[in-house]
Amino acid sequence: MPATAPAPPSPPAAGAPPPPAAVAPPAAPAPAAGSAAAGGGEAIPAPASLEEIVRIAFERNHSDVHIGVGEEPRYRARGDMLRTGWPATDLSTFNGYLREMLSPGQVDTFHREKEYDGAYAFPFVRVRINLLDSLRGPAMVLRLIPQKILSLEALNLPPVLKELCQRPKGLVLITGPTGSGKSTTLAAMIDWINHNMARHILTIEDPVEFVHQSDMSLIRHREVGLNTKMFHHGLRAAMREDPDVILIGDQETLSTALEASQTGHLVFGTLHTNSAVKSVERVLGFYPPEDQDNVRRATSESLLAVISQGLIKTNDGKRTGFHDIFINTDACRDYILRAELSEIEEIMARSAFDGMQTINQALQGLVEKGLVSAEDALAQSLRPNELAMALRGKS
Repeated sequence: MPATAPAPPSPPAAGAPPPPAAVAPPAAPAPAAGSAAAGGGEAIPAPASLEEIVRIAFERNHSDVHIGVGEEPRYRARGDMLRTGWPATDLSTFNGYLREMLSPGQVDTFHREKEYDGAYAFPFVRVRINLLDSLRGPAMVLRLIPQKILSLEALNLPPVLKELCQRPKGLVLITGPTGSGKSTTLAAMIDWINHNMARHILTIEDPVEFVHQSDMSLIRHREVGLNTKMFHHGLRAAMREDPDVILIGDQETLSTALEASQTGHLVFGTLHTNSAVKSVERVLGFYPPEDQDNVRRATSESLLAVISQGLIKTNDGKRTGFHDIFINTDACRDYILRAELSEIEEIMARSAFDGMQTINQALQGLVEKGLVSAEDALAQSLRPNELAMALRGKS
């Protein structure tokens, strides 16, 4: 029996409201403020590969790429997290991203250990890799490492850093929180030595970040897990490899670093501390009470300087550094020996002729130059009340 065509709808009765219009599907959400599109103009379709995701970060000068299973990819730009508006990454896609960078053995290591640190060189930029497991699933953070190493002058770093590069031996600590530019500062110092002095420079890092090409100096990079099994082993071996300068990318080997600085080497190290005085306290705190007398003596003799740095947003939306600078003068050595570290900051505040300055002095200078706002400076200060009084006195 042939199918009967559906009857046409009956006309509405007189005075009845018209039938509702068909509901259109919801429009795709526009990129939110703080999205990748907002960071660089037009919206970008989701890339098909990890290399394309990293290329966008490279071209837009973003510092980090964040990708996790069940989450939309994000970028960090000038300190802020930017949304992309792209679909959440699924496990299959994430594993494909891993295969773009890692060998099967390295992927197995991550799945077994639940964490992984390494580095990878795309054709246009090198990245530092951190992999982690989380409640949602695996995730990665990629920090872009510029191929061009900026000079001390280009970074507008304090002139005393160049003086420290010329010292024949001793320990220099570059400290600050994660993302404060410690690696960039160290790379600039090593670069200056490389182009101006005939030295043998050895770096021991996990992973190797900035890759230098030998110039006046001979530079050798060693990566933990690839070229040496452990930081401690690599550093012990370094003292038999005729170096003049040693860069150590690990704070757990400070005891060996201190020893190396006492045996005629210029040693650069890092700590995750936010002031110069706290950095000295941390060095001493690595040792038990019964060793404190010897450690204070060794530290007072070998420590050259501590440069503690941070980054602050400027009024034009960029970022600039500020520095807490401690130079270990004769007066400071006495205070370290007597464990009277609280007195050191007062010496720093009145010793600009030695290249020293406090965080508040650095922040006050940026405010007075019109580079940063007083509010942002106070938020970064470890002693905001003291800084506020200084700024009021200058206004």
